[in-house]
Amino acid sequence: MSVSASTPASRSASSPSAPSPTAPARSAATTAGPALPASSTAGSAAGSAPSASFTAGSASSASASPSAGPSPAELLSFVRATAADAELVASLPLDPEGRTWIRLDGPEGSEAWLIGWPPGTGTGWHDHGGSYGAFATAAGALREDSLAARLPTEGWKTLELAEGVDRNRLLEGGDARAFGEHHVHEVRNESGTTHAVSVHAYYPPLPMMRRYSRSGAVLRLEEVERPEEWQ
Repeated sequence: MSVSASTPASRSASSPSAPSPTAPARSAATTAGPALPASSTAGSAAGSAPSASFTAGSASSASASPSAGPSPAELLSFVRATAADAELVASLPLDPEGRTWIRLDGPEGSEAWLIGWPPGTGTGWHDHGGSYGAFATAAGALREDSLAARLPTEGWKTLELAEGVDRNRLLEGGDARAFGEHHVHEVRNESGTTHAVSVHAYYPPLPMMRRYSRSGAVLRLEEVERPEEWQ
């Protein structure tokens, strides 16, 4: 596993989940980055539209990859193997004030990140701009909330989620999951005392991330972030 020379370990003030893969961010309610930066280019692609209701579906499942890139299974294998690299994981500086990260070389042109999560930090709700991916917990534990529904990418500002679309899982050290290009989720470290470390990979490299706020069943598009905002 090689670490990209152009992206040294960084500390997140308000950027890369990537996570966010991601991939940095802020803290609990204000995190960002590959699932991890934050800006104010919001809403330009999303017009004001009446709320709509969406039912459970298979949007979160990993789908077949384009022939030019790695498959979801290959990304899953990569994040698992990288999370098991104790020397690499130990090389990540940890900061109690914010997430830290190192850009990695993912397989076949994919984007990858090693991310440190202080206690109480998280990404907020986001998607991955049409990229599919995988992430694995290398240390500590991460909680993922996700939606089993395929959301429209344009033409709405708020929508009401139907019952039954919420999914929740705890990924402890060594646990991993893959996800499809329509995946919408939030990831957080719920521990009050222990850092978590994770590995995230995406293909194609993240073209954008849409960030959402949520109140009960109502999901609202808040902003659209571009790679230059977190790299």
